[in-house]
Amino acid sequence: MDIIENLRYKWRYGSMLIKLVFVNIAVFIILNVATLILSISGQPAQLALGLVEMPSQLPALLVRPWTVLSYMFSQYDFLHLLFNMVWLYWFGSIFLLADSSKNMCALYIYGGLGGAALFIASYAAMNMHGLLIGSSASVLAIVTATAIRQPGYKVGLLFLGEISLKWLAIITIVIDLLSMGGSNGGGHIAHLGGAITGAIYAIAQRKGINIAAPFNSMTDSIVNLWKRITAPRQPKANSSQSGGTFYHAGTATGTSGNKKPAAEADEASLDEILDKVKKSGYGALTAEEKKRLFDISRRIK
Repeated sequence: MDIIENLRYKWRYGSMLIKLVFVNIAVFIILNVATLILSISGQPAQLALGLVEMPSQLPALLVRPWTVLSYMFSQYDFLHLLFNMVWLYWFGSIFLLADSSKNMCALYIYGGLGGAALFIASYAAMNMHGLLIGSSASVLAIVTATAIRQPGYKVGLLFLGEISLKWLAIITIVIDLLSMGGSNGGGHIAHLGGAITGAIYAIAQRKGINIAAPFNSMTDSIVNLWKRITAPRQPKANSSQSGGTFYHAGTATGTSGNKKPAAEADEASLDEILDKVKKSGYGALTAEEKKRLFDISRRIK
């Protein structure tokens, strides 16, 4: 139960980086469970993968348009998932030192779309057909943008010692270029599309242009609309009763008067719990404190 509560807490209060990692892991688990069930029932595993893989052919893509987004959150092989998530968490953490979670989410999507566009264009030019799956293009967009914005930032690597981000990005891109003739040539083409997108983002940021702004504005509008749709409707107050004006005695001094102290108490309690989490971790909370945390979060949602 503690594991589930920890996951719920990290999803609810974690950064966009944590949420992106969680989504990728969840899709990986769902895909593998689905293919296992299909295999047991004698059905081909490709039925499950076909729902998330993006085809290079435009007619097929028009039939499955959602795959333009689903492919960039999907991994079927564990090592593919592990490498992408380590890379994403590593560079994403550095990215957030100088940028926002919203911009990182936008760049993740942009990188995936950039990789998809180059993949489709390249396969069309070569008159070839293929399927694309994996978050590598999205991750490479964040890697490249981070390396361009903070080229001198050094990280320690096993056996190699400290190395600058710019060299990590350059080595990664060179490997993709050299791997285009291999069995996963289409995937490496998509990686380059993501890297190009990340470079465009970083260069635009240097010039004071935030290309993530349109995406952020769109997502804010969708979230606000969803909140308005799902928000509980407030009952209309009676304006009259028995032919005259009716005043609710508790409105001015009772009900409304108690809201502010209650809200202040919730805020103080929440601050106290979050301070304890920051110092000692979520596991240090007592059962009562965990319950209070979730109760307060529901009230202020």
